[in-house]
Amino acid sequence: MSPREPLSAVQDVLKKVFRVVELQQGLWRSTLSDSSPLLTSLSNLAEQLQASQNVQLEETPLRAFPDLKDRLRRKLLAAGDAILDQLGEKLTSLLQVRDTVSRHVGQVFELYEQKADELGLDVVLQPSAVSPSLADMLAWLQDIDRHYRNAYLERKYLLSQIQWGNLPYIQTLPQAWDRISENDQDLVQEQPLITLDCMKHQGSLIVI
Repeated sequence: MSPREPLSAVQDVLKKVFRVVELQQGLWRSTLSDSSPLLTSLSNLAEQLQASQNVQLEETPLRAFPDLKDRLRRKLLAAGDAILDQLGEKLTSLLQVRDTVSRHVGQVFELYEQKADELGLDVVLQPSAVSPSLADMLAWLQDIDRHYRNAYLERKYLLSQIQWGNLPYIQTLPQAWDRISENDQDLVQEQPLITLDCMKHQGSLIVI
């Protein structure tokens, strides 16, 4: 059998997977964008809680309301818990992206392992005029899969450490979240996206 036939089979699966990754990256970014204002609101609530703990109501006209501080704290905590519920939903959405990408990447490697002997090393390592080599694209998919796994775990860890007894930590969450988002930008580069557009028009193997 010519190496061209197994190569075409792997290319077809790669096309589908890279389209899936493109779509999932959009969902990932959208979810992160929706999460940012929630984290800012949570940070602001933590600041208000901190301020309410420090204020001495007995030295103000509000001393006539001895339970005011407790009522305010309960109200702020309830609002914070509601935000945490929403962030939990966003984290679930990120998990779904991670699992979807991982599942499709796994399918590519499963097929590649079946066709590896038929393809031969020269075919796997040879780039074409319009696309990187098969080896490069498989390595790229591994990096993408690893990225989503690590980024999800980092965000899950950040949120799992939230405790109302540690208000300074909650106040720094937006900055910590943004630092992970900065790392996200290293995965999908401008040049790969340009390559994707070119290959769509040419009907060839696509990459992101």
